[in-house]
Amino acid sequence: MSNDSTTPAYRPATRLLHAGLERTPFGETSEAMFLTSGFVYDDAEQAEATFLGDVTHYQYSRFGNPTVAALESRLADLEGAEACIATSTGMGAVSSALLSHVKAGDRVVASRALFGSCHWIVANLLPRYGVETAFVDGGDLEAWQAALSRPTAAVLLESPSNPMLDILDISAIAELAHRAGALVVVDNVFATPLLQKPLELGADVVVYSCTKHIDGQGRVLGGAVLGRKDWIANTLQPFTRNTGNALSPFNAWVMLKGLETLALRVGAMTGNAAAVADHLAGAEGIARVFYPGRPDHPQHELARRQMSGGSTLVAFEVSGGKAAAFAFMNALRLIAISNNLGDARSMVTHPATTTHMKITAEERARLGITDGVIRFSVGLEDIMDLKDDLDRGLAAVRAR
Repeated sequence: MSNDSTTPAYRPATRLLHAGLERTPFGETSEAMFLTSGFVYDDAEQAEATFLGDVTHYQYSRFGNPTVAALESRLADLEGAEACIATSTGMGAVSSALLSHVKAGDRVVASRALFGSCHWIVANLLPRYGVETAFVDGGDLEAWQAALSRPTAAVLLESPSNPMLDILDISAIAELAHRAGALVVVDNVFATPLLQKPLELGADVVVYSCTKHIDGQGRVLGGAVLGRKDWIANTLQPFTRNTGNALSPFNAWVMLKGLETLALRVGAMTGNAAAVADHLAGAEGIARVFYPGRPDHPQHELARRQMSGGSTLVAFEVSGGKAAAFAFMNALRLIAISNNLGDARSMVTHPATTTHMKITAEERARLGITDGVIRFSVGLEDIMDLKDDLDRGLAAVRAR
């Protein structure tokens, strides 16, 4: 578990390099990697005192590890959170945040637009354990008000949402949720810690799939949960320690290296995404483009208020349904087909047949995820090469 932020005076790009850095007596420049399962004690008394909590000493890497702690400290510093716990995956972060907090008889309200696995947890897993759940249309504040007119234990939302980049009013939803007694959990993956600060907007907990932008180069899996120190220590930590949802030290070290370039990557990828959205808008064969940075996005003004950039992702709908979308994707030569996102390499996916396949067709239609929708995670390639590749996809659609 991380300590409080250590370098609040520095700006984000600097904190990404220096926050949470504790060198060993060897004076290494890069963070040390502690690939160890356990730790030894000076004597039996120290071991006893450690387990009693009377002294601070590493016990077991499932409980805590110096390399993992460095990542947690840096993430907490960047997010402006009091504490952080890193997890084995992004879904480990989401499930741990919810399952550690709720019990049978509680109630959870979630935005309807969620990543497929998050939707499954709310729709299928939580009810198995006696937790009542409800979904609302994320942009409908009256629906939120109605859903939160009863006591509620937790609220889960994404903004921007996956895959359609809907923008939710985090501040307004948090105010309603807190009146109902709810813990507000925000999945901030599409915005990254650099483009949006949910805790400053009223959220209680922020979750990440560190697999995405934080690693950002397709190497390792990981997740993170950030929030108040008392909630992390007393609610989340006992759950993760005893259920084993721990991040490996090696993956933590890789992510520390990823954080060093996060500001550069997210800045360049966001610029490319804005250019891609403009390139696709109005192109023959494209029915709609969804990008929060464009004035034609339905929640553009809200995005401007609560985000500092338009995201590294673009969603667009190809005219002609699944066949046209597949023709577009199969014609690409540079942009890869992959269900990952936030990578330095550009990737497209077809949500209806991959990430959101398990959601019913009726639910997908309600979310706007038609068979023609493609989610584009924009990478660091030269923008002209990306446009040329997109034009190959467009030509394939027109040739059908």
